[in-house]
Amino acid sequence: METTGQRTGGEFLVSQVEADAVFTPEDLTEEQKMIVATAKDFVEGEVNPHSEEIENQDFELTVRLLRKAGELGLLAHSIPEAYGGLGLDKVTKGIVGEALGGSGSYGVAHSNHTCIATLPITYFGTEEQKRRYLPKLASGEYLGAYCLTEPSSGSDALGAKTTAVLNDAGTHYVLNGTKQWITNAGFADTFIVYAKVDGEKFTAFIVEKDFPGLSLGPEEKKMGIKGSSTRSVILENCPVPVENVLGEVGRGHLIAFTVLNLGRYNLGFACTGGAKKALEVAVKYTKERYQFKRPLSAFTATQEKLANMAIRIYASESLQYRTGGLLEEALGDLYEETDQNKVIEGLSEFAIECAICKVFGSETLDQVVDEALQLHGGYGFMQEYAVEQMYRDARIQRIFEGTNEINRLIVPGFLLRRSKKGKLDLQGAIEQAVQELHQPQLPVEGPLAQEQEMILSLRRLFLVGAGLALQTLGDKLQEEQEVLMKFSELAINLYAAESAVLRAKKAGGQGLKAELARACAEDVLLESELIARRLVCALTTAERQALYIKLFQREIGKYRFEQTLQRKREIASRVLDAEKYVTE
Repeated sequence: METTGQRTGGEFLVSQVEADAVFTPEDLTEEQKMIVATAKDFVEGEVNPHSEEIENQDFELTVRLLRKAGELGLLAHSIPEAYGGLGLDKVTKGIVGEALGGSGSYGVAHSNHTCIATLPITYFGTEEQKRRYLPKLASGEYLGAYCLTEPSSGSDALGAKTTAVLNDAGTHYVLNGTKQWITNAGFADTFIVYAKVDGEKFTAFIVEKDFPGLSLGPEEKKMGIKGSSTRSVILENCPVPVENVLGEVGRGHLIAFTVLNLGRYNLGFACTGGAKKALEVAVKYTKERYQFKRPLSAFTATQEKLANMAIRIYASESLQYRTGGLLEEALGDLYEETDQNKVIEGLSEFAIECAICKVFGSETLDQVVDEALQLHGGYGFMQEYAVEQMYRDARIQRIFEGTNEINRLIVPGFLLRRSKKGKLDLQGAIEQAVQELHQPQLPVEGPLAQEQEMILSLRRLFLVGAGLALQTLGDKLQEEQEVLMKFSELAINLYAAESAVLRAKKAGGQGLKAELARACAEDVLLESELIARRLVCALTTAERQALYIKLFQREIGKYRFEQTLQRKREIASRVLDAEKYVTE
């Protein structure tokens, strides 16, 4: 397939990407490494020793820790220097989130504050709003919350019933309604609140905790992240100055949805960090726990579990950093941008990739934590073992920032819209993929040659499936969610495997990274063939199914899967030796 030098959202679905164009963890600067070290030292030295108090909802402690983080600059990475922040790049934003990923409820409070509770003001605030709020949000003097969800509108955010009515004097909007499950509500100073002006114009407001008419419900009793504050925010004739309208009246949905892209990206990083922590806990336990006079780590079934955990983390880590590089290219100049249309365009460019970060990252965390608990056996069910809390805390991540089902639907939805606008040549790519499936292709040469060819095959599976869906369903495709989910799954698998392989190739195509990439590509290719078959079976007659399946078998059957067990045993051995996730 043709290689593209243009960086545009979703391009990986229709064209080949070169390894040199992909940002990887190995590309971190010394400054970024120092910030990572600062964040990790803070978590290990200040947060983790107080995990029990945090879990028991000592919110005064949480606030003190957040303000300590502010003193270290860890709340200021996404706030411009002109407003008391550091104005750092999007990769740095991600790696701070990753460092916090294993810190449980504290990390939830921290990430919520620095991301969706602050970024709406960073990107859409007036000059006066930025000067009033951002320096205090950067230092931790003010702590923020984000109020979108309501009792009757979760995924359907635009179905919100909170209202905003301009008073007769034209000085204030009077807000009425209830926001539900608001993180940081118990100690927040500022709330980004969405309400409908005149019953229909979805609008964002900056509401301060001391505004009359704002009150809070009790702390929710939750399955996990118990140490985070989660309460309802109740607005009863709450007057908000017109100066506190954020962005333009009637365009609040654009703020909500574009900022959520960065929230999804950040959550993916945090989940990857949490998965690394869970793997570390699991590895140490399997070396200490003896059964049948041998440590659990000596059993090859255990080793396969540990290897699969490491492989999945490697893929997640690779795609998160890759996306960080893309976001920085799109958003690097937006701190100073005053044209909100350009801001919205920049924040929306990589919506597909951000959705994948969230889905793949949260499901990586779920899978790794689940296996970590399983390796603990009955002890994993006991509260005195860290993995018990990890398991409970992980579950919310598949719901935060839009459910994984909603995020899966974003992938084909944005792709089809970008194709209709001419930003991606989807039809041309489909036609080329069909042609390539019927004709022998020249072999790829160099390091990881077979794995690079596997990526080409993954893209062909996706494109042929997409072409079949469009041909069969046409405009009705958007209504066929089962098909869209399979469509999305193929796209997610492609992005994950390609990110893993390109990272290893960029690093020289040797060593542990190469073995992790090989294992990832093999597993994903086999899984994707099954998904593609299911897609074909859902869309065609039995006669045509046989034709497509024969093509898929020929495409996948040309690969040689060699030493798969030995490869995973070697990966497990390296992880066991290091007692943590490693890539070299």
